Amino acid sequence: MSAPVFLAEGEDLSAYTPGSVFALDGEEGRHAGVVQRRQVGEQIDIVDGKGMRLCTTIELVSQGHLELRVDAVNAEPTSEHEFVLVQALAKGDRDELAIEASTEVGVDGVVPWQADRSIVVWRGPRAAKSHARWRATIRAATKQARRARLPFVEQPVDSRALTRLIEQTVQDGGAAVVLHEEASTGIGAVELPAGNGTPVRVLLIVGPEGGMTEREVESFTQAGAVLGRLGPHVLRTSTAGPVALSVLSHSTGRW
Repeated sequence: MSAPVFLAEGEDLSAYTPGSVFALDGEEGRHAGVVQRRQVGEQIDIVDGKGMRLCTTIELVSQGHLELRVDAVNAEPTSEHEFVLVQALAKGDRDELAIEASTEVGVDGVVPWQADRSIVVWRGPRAAKSHARWRATIRAATKQARRARLPFVEQPVDSRALTRLIEQTVQDGGAAVVLHEEASTGIGAVELPAGNGTPVRVLLIVGPEGGMTEREVESFTQAGAVLGRLGPHVLRTSTAGPVALSVLSHSTGRW
């Protein structure tokens, strides 16, 4: 069984070597020592959210302070494609369910999208609070999935800003795929650009409960996006993204 993961954002984990000691303090130290009651001799992993992982053994537990012996240091390679989920804001917790499951599947980043038909609106203090909640959701899902990389969360965009993002992504050699029920090409058959030593960005765009407007779809495709279909049925906004990521993770060899 893989070891539980704790985040040490901002730490230079590459400076550690097998046999050295890592001190886990702060919120993560309290969570490990007080909440989870981790014991001496247990193995846990420390990650920096950028691909570095320390495999460690607990040598000392004192309230919210743990001393860990480093057993191995691993730098996890990046994938050929950087998958970014552009998730339309949705009522209830459906958008949060989408980004949580997508993080577990392996998404590299998310972009909150204020679609024309989104019922939920991020405005004023609510926008900052909702953005922080998305970040917290992804952080928890990263640890649950025992990942070494923490997906980024961009600031919210409206449809006009998303059109510009699609255009820039395509110009930079990436791709944008709009998940749409009327697409003629299955998501697994969509051709993605190959990497050239650095990850190629791929935007996966998921609309709200009421679907995208014709104006949005036309604007996105004119900017360079392609349409992709997920099977013969219409999926909820909370499930479309994770399913598309799963298919692409298989077809591109990430899985």
